[in-house]
Amino acid sequence: MKPLIAMENISKTFYGVKALDNIALTLLPGEVHCLAGQNGCGKSTLIKIISGVYQPDAGAKITLDDHVYSHLTPGESVKRGIQVIYQDLSLFPNLSVAENIAINLYHRHLWVNKRSLYQLAQRTLDDIGVTLDLHAPLETLSIAQRQLVAICRALAQDARLIIMDEPTASLTMTEVKGLLRLVHQLKARGICVVFVSHRLDEVMAVSDRITVLQDGEHIGTFPAAEMGSKQLAFLMTGLAFDYRVLTPYAGGKPVVLEVERLSRRDQYHDISLKVHQGEIVAITGLLGAGRTELCLSLFGLTRPDGGSMKIDGSLVHFHSNRDAIAAGIGYVSEDRLSTGLVMEQSIGDNIISTVLPQVNNRWRLIDRQRVQTLVGEMIHRLTIKSDNTSLPVNTLSGGNAQRVAIAKWLATRPRLLILDSPTVGVDIANKAGIYQIVNALAEQGIAVLMICDEIEEAYFNSHRILVMRAGALVAEFLTSETTEAALAEVVNG
Repeated sequence: MKPLIAMENISKTFYGVKALDNIALTLLPGEVHCLAGQNGCGKSTLIKIISGVYQPDAGAKITLDDHVYSHLTPGESVKRGIQVIYQDLSLFPNLSVAENIAINLYHRHLWVNKRSLYQLAQRTLDDIGVTLDLHAPLETLSIAQRQLVAICRALAQDARLIIMDEPTASLTMTEVKGLLRLVHQLKARGICVVFVSHRLDEVMAVSDRITVLQDGEHIGTFPAAEMGSKQLAFLMTGLAFDYRVLTPYAGGKPVVLEVERLSRRDQYHDISLKVHQGEIVAITGLLGAGRTELCLSLFGLTRPDGGSMKIDGSLVHFHSNRDAIAAGIGYVSEDRLSTGLVMEQSIGDNIISTVLPQVNNRWRLIDRQRVQTLVGEMIHRLTIKSDNTSLPVNTLSGGNAQRVAIAKWLATRPRLLILDSPTVGVDIANKAGIYQIVNALAEQGIAVLMICDEIEEAYFNSHRILVMRAGALVAEFLTSETTEAALAEVVNG
């Protein structure tokens, strides 16, 4: 089969550092091709070269439609049918669904016939069998619906190659299945889909071929049918991952968190649970089940309407998260970019942000020696890779930034640590590192309550699993006494 695009000798250097080194990539019409690798391996750089955002170093050769290029421009890339759907989707929330889908008409014509615009949008939706209100403002749609709009916009611009960057990161399991079905539809129409995801089960389920990058180098391109998830993980990281359930919780230790019949209207109801010292309890279930809402109340950010909560056997009533912190609770939020960290601030400032009174001297000025000691301890304890803690957090990889988010709460010396989706946007090697950190914290006596989007994450990294559905706890499992398949059946049931 004639390639849609063939790339040879693709290198890219930034300030003397090679982000890509002599990459070769061939994409075929009607295939789903996964780009796999850890954060920082060069996937994003390669995508930006394909889409014309970056120019490769001299010597590159890109063959597209029998034309040979040394580099593409964004305009030439779009003209040749290349579309990229980034995680933020790059849509216009104040415009209607139809206007977002047919936005390219505004670039082609000085005056746009509204009827033609809506007809184009409707045809595109019909082509993939999707029903949406064309007049609805985009901001009223769910994330999954917005993603459909982004795909339709690409199709309305005659896309032949659609690159999807982490398309499932914010979707429920049901929505993920719907998206993967749509990817297969696009494939059947002869469209090439480049799929980028950290979730190996999705990669294995949807891909025809997988190209693995590591530290900017091309490890190889492999048929997905001949690849197992463990082999793929090894190729991506050079590490062999040993998937085992944790040793059963020994028991006999005091209860740190006890919740009885906790409820909050329209969010969760009649929640009763316990977390013991040194125990890791996972809460899993579909997105929208009320897991995060429950955590926000446990951390004092919202107030429950009824029920009770005890810390170390004492009844507590939190009026704010300050009360929760004073009671010994830390909370790593699900979104480190907007609520977990101040990305423009330094690594050190983020780590001490929860303990400023403790690092002040008697004149209430920051004691730099205390700061240096505390930050150094956290850098060492969580193996954060940074030579300079005065650098902004946004200079770190996703995995290291997440370690900073955990470090800032460890600095408070918590009795209970709540982790909401702690590995979202983190590559497989850094996921393993975070799981090791969580396990070590439990061994040190910290009680851990962890919200897990992925069943595999809950199963292999907790002692006990609670399943939530529609705001209620519907099942409880001891990890050592169940199977991943049995857990999945309840979660998806």
